[in-house]
Amino acid sequence: MPVGWREVVYAAYERRVAKELPREAMPRHVAVMLDGNRRWAKARGAGAATGHQAGADKIEDLLTWCEQAGVEYVTLWLLSTDNLNRAPEELTPLLQIIDNAVVDLAGTRRWHLTLVGAPDLLPERTARSLRESIQRTTDVEGMTVNVAVAYGGRREIADAVRAMLRTRAARGQTLEEIAQDLTVEDIAEHLYTKGQPDPDLVIRTSGEQRLGGFLLWQSARSEFYFCEAYWPDFRHVDFLRALRAYAGRHRRYGT
Repeated sequence: MPVGWREVVYAAYERRVAKELPREAMPRHVAVMLDGNRRWAKARGAGAATGHQAGADKIEDLLTWCEQAGVEYVTLWLLSTDNLNRAPEELTPLLQIIDNAVVDLAGTRRWHLTLVGAPDLLPERTARSLRESIQRTTDVEGMTVNVAVAYGGRREIADAVRAMLRTRAARGQTLEEIAQDLTVEDIAEHLYTKGQPDPDLVIRTSGEQRLGGFLLWQSARSEFYFCEAYWPDFRHVDFLRALRAYAGRHRRYGT
């Protein structure tokens, strides 16, 4: 099929999928694991930094698609705690790419950004720059975008328990008293995403079908969608397919 016709057919298919989406069944919170940047670059004979930059360049498209679908919260996993163990020759440019991406997102003034993760694990300059970018969006009333950098699900739960214990201890409670009346909600109130709804839909690109530590607590009742495309190749139609799959599921919550 000639290239021009492929574009026409793709556009028609994209419109059809979008038209079929039931707007009343769209997720409020979408979490995305932006996976496959390095493999995308390797397939093109390029270095890892090229893939990471291509992935960063895709983020604004995704957020625009989420806005159009009426999504209220988006969580982007940009860097895990495990990623911090990568070789310096890859990690250093990756941190700069992430920093630049967050600066650019803040500069649009379209979204309210929050930092999710353990910035104390990052180089001081990077952590400071990320916080400054986040601060510049505190008055923005648009869609909330959680930027997960130096994020690990187990670390988050440990941090939440630690914060909860300190809060209770400051009130004069003993460890026995805390253990006696501890609830799930007590821990949830100290998560990085406290005050936000849990993700309705978690998307992972690149064909991998595992969480890898992403939002372990919050995703207990989430729907999952695994896409074969590497993140830099993720298209609007792939996002629409994820929404369609989500809308077609019956969320029973154990009942």
